[in-house]
Amino acid sequence: MHFALFFFFLVSSVNALHFYLDANQKRCFIEELPTDTVVEGHYRGLEWSEQQQKYTENPELGIVVQVQEEPSGHIVVKTTGPLEGKFTFTSHEAGDHSICLSTNYTSWFSHTHIRLYLDIVVGSTKPDVEHDRSHVSQLASKVRDLNQKLEDIRREQQYQREREEDYRDLSEATNARAVWYSIAQITVLLATCAWQLRHLKRFFEDRKMR
Repeated sequence: MHFALFFFFLVSSVNALHFYLDANQKRCFIEELPTDTVVEGHYRGLEWSEQQQKYTENPELGIVVQVQEEPSGHIVVKTTGPLEGKFTFTSHEAGDHSICLSTNYTSWFSHTHIRLYLDIVVGSTKPDVEHDRSHVSQLASKVRDLNQKLEDIRREQQYQREREEDYRDLSEATNARAVWYSIAQITVLLATCAWQLRHLKRFFEDRKMR
């Protein structure tokens, strides 16, 4: 059971989907990533043909890809490719990354419909094995791949620990504010009671003197 769970974590995260959009639309997806994580995306666009009544390949169709780090607004990737291609980037900051896709059609009056296929693979890009293939055996290459996956897991665990520390600090700060607020309420209540008792004491003393 433990071995199966460990093997599951070694498998790279793959998100495959397809969606529809008009020529002048943009569709964005949010991917939460740790620092220094390699992401590779593959896409393929098909355009609706009224003549053939189906989605077909149009060589004039281009796909615009933009990747932005949400915490800082830093743009990691901004490129226009053919109707089928791929993009790769490495996260420099931990947190949400928006992956946006649109077409190269700029007319707001265009009613062209596009079907886009998108595969996003997180943490699966391998080192440059081809360069060292003549000097590295097949077994050593597999060990290298395994070490890379373990490094991805280590970064993910470190990222989760940092998030847990942030949440713990926030929780402790909130609890501290709640305690001080309760103490302040008790102090005000005691002061009010003391003032009322003193006022009542003077009131009865005045009534007694009369």
